Formats: sequence, structure tokens, C-alpha cells
Amino acid sequence: MAIGHSSGKVSSVSTGTNQNYGTALYSLMVLFFMMGFITCLNDILVPYLKQVFSLSYTQASLIQFCFFSAYAIMSIPSSKVIEKLGYKKAMITGFVVAAVGCLLFFPAVSLHSYGVFLFALFVLATGIVLLQVAGNPYVAVLGDPESSSARLTFAQALNSVGTFVAPYFGSYFILSALSHTSAEAVKIPYIGLAATLLVIAFILSRIDLPGISSASDDEHTEIELVEEDATKKSAWAFPHLVFGVIAIFMYVGGEVAIGSYLINYFKQPEIAGLTEVSGAVFVSYYWGGAMVGRFLGSVLLSKFKPNLVLAAFAILAITMICISINTTGQIAMWSIISVGFFNSIMFPTIFTLAVKGLGKYTTQASGFLSTAIVGGALIPVAFGAVVDYYMSTNHSEATGLRFALLIPMVCYAYIAWFGFKGYSDKK
Repeated sequence: MAIGHSSGKVSSVSTGTNQNYGTALYSLMVLFFMMGFITCLNDILVPYLKQVFSLSYTQASLIQFCFFSAYAIMSIPSSKVIEKLGYKKAMITGFVVAAVGCLLFFPAVSLHSYGVFLFALFVLATGIVLLQVAGNPYVAVLGDPESSSARLTFAQALNSVGTFVAPYFGSYFILSALSHTSAEAVKIPYIGLAATLLVIAFILSRIDLPGISSASDDEHTEIELVEEDATKKSAWAFPHLVFGVIAIFMYVGGEVAIGSYLINYFKQPEIAGLTEVSGAVFVSYYWGGAMVGRFLGSVLLSKFKPNLVLAAFAILAITMICISINTTGQIAMWSIISVGFFNSIMFPTIFTLAVKGLGKYTTQASGFLSTAIVGGALIPVAFGAVVDYYMSTNHSEATGLRFALLIPMVCYAYIAWFGFKGYSDKK
């Protein structure tokens, strides 16, 4: 999934501009890999804990709900932590908090409590949110301002590598133990993750990272030089931003809902009849498609209008879902996997279209857009509820999953509308 943008405004590195920041920059890139890896590992937890605790689809969707709700609840507190501790200490704190969340999996297994698992996931996500809010602006200003986009693009790529690797890891260490009735299989992987996060935090604490300072309101920053409508009193006064916030909500929700239940979808005899372990491998292709799509998408975005590329990708995503729910076997499987490719450019494109022309309200708008990532908490719950409803009316599980895929289709339809019309900042 795409990395969330920070709502903080930063201006410069506090040390000399001639300093070589290469060592500091590349040592931080592991942060983005780990954020993608841990987030995507939830797609393995959903089918695993669903079977271990005999959960309904709605109950299993609480895994994503607890994880992504942290974006809505903890984003603003994370900004306050950064203001108080500074970026380096905040990132170290983020790694430690995420490690604590991983360690809480141990008592969750020992107590065999789904509730403790959900609490552990919220704590883990809180650490990830803090890392995201601190990491993005830090990488953006760590070096030549003209190459900030290239640095963030590279960070996005490493985030995608993490989402690609995680299903393989989860398949080998977690899903391979689905024959057991306990949740023991998650204990060692998450303790290992906790140890890794703590080691990263320690190494980061020993690295001499240059400090970055916040831009004061009276500085003439780039975004403040953008011409804006003087009659607007807040970011919410711009309709295209409001539409953009909804689009981010829809995008994250649709992407996460599909990824969360791909293993269950592939397991259905009417679809592909795969085992959980083999299905997890194909989930990695779903997220890997987003990684590939970012490289191709960057070329398309440079040659065509971004709003039209966004609309086209959304329409193609809808087309692929339609093909999948009306076919079986390899066609059904690969068409739904291809949706990951079309997800690739959506977050950054929606974001940039939504903040266009906002001037001094850009920072405020960025916070609203980042909070909209909570779509990843709510839409998967709706997805699970639809599956449960159809199964309760004597329909097959495969039928329920197919009908539930109509929800992501609605999400992408809205994104297509935003690309054609809703993005415009004209009166």
C-alpha cells in the first residue's frame, strides 16, 4: 500500500547543506520496507485467525479495522509527539511502540484471546503511524530539495517490496501451521519482528542524523506562494479537497478489502481451489503489481493528464473485478490479482489533485487526506458483513465473496468520477 503523507510542514535541515546525507538516508530506508511488510502481513492474519478462532467474515475484518483505525485516532497525537521529541527520537519511539505491539502477540497466544490480538494490532499500528508521520517529511528534506520527489519515490518502492515479501513470509511461518487449533504459529514470527524492530531502533539511535526544523508561518515556503482563493477560510472550503478525501477513503478501503480476503477467495473450488499456503503466494503478486505499476505509472503520468490516468486505472480495476466475479479458474484468479497493478498510482495521484491550488491550506489538507486512510478500517468490515449475509441466506461462500466484491467496484467507480470531474479546483 502507498505510504501516507505527513501533515507536518518542514522546511530545512538544521545542519550545513554541504553535508553528505547518504548514510543517514539509506539507513532510514529500512523504515519504509518494514512499514509495508508489517501492514501487508495482516492479509495473512485474516484467514489464519479466522480459522483458529472460528470467526465470521465480519469478525475477521476487525483485524484490519483495529489496524487502520489507528490512522484516524493516532495521527494527530503522533504529530504532537514529533513536536515534543523531534524527528529522530519520534522514529525511534515508533519502532519501539511497534515492537511492543508485536510482543503482545505472545500473551494473545497464551490466553488464546482474539481481543488481545486486536489490541496488539492497534498498538503495533500506532507505532507504524508514528513512523509514517515522522519518516516521510524527514526523507523529503534530507538532501537536495530538487530531488525530494525521487527520494520519496524510492521510499515508496521499498514500501512495495515489503508488501511483496510479506505474504511469502506469512505463508511459510504462519499459514503452514493452519492444521493446528491454536494460534502458536504467530508467536515466533512476531517475536522475531519485535527483535528486528528493536535492533533497528538501537541502530537508529547510534546514527548521527541531521535535524530538520519546522517552517514558521511567516516564512515564504513554496506552497505559500501558490495563488489561492482569498475568500476560503479553511481547507474544507475547497470542494475538490472534500472529494479527494473521500477518494482516498475509497481507494484504501477497496485495496485493503480485496487484499484481506484474496486467500479465502482463491480457496473456493468455484474460483481456484487453492490451499491457504499456495494462495498466499498469489497475494504477493497482487501487492507486487502495485510495485510494478508505480514504475510504469510514473511514465504515463508524465505523458498524460494525471486525472485521466487515474480515471482510466479505476475503470480498468472495475473491469478486472467484473471479469473475476463472472469467471472461474485462472481467469478469475489473475483478473483480480491485476487490480493490484491498477491500484499503484491512485494514492499519490489523488493526493496531488486534491491539494492543488490550496496554498497555505495544503498542510491542513494533507492531514485530512492522511486521516482518510481509515477507509482501510471500515470498508473491509462492510465487505465481511456482505459475505456473512449471503452465507446466512444459504448461498455459498464463493457467492458471498463475489457479491462483496461489488463494494470495491463502487469505490473505484467513485475514484473514476473524481478523475473525470471531482478533481477540478475550478468554481
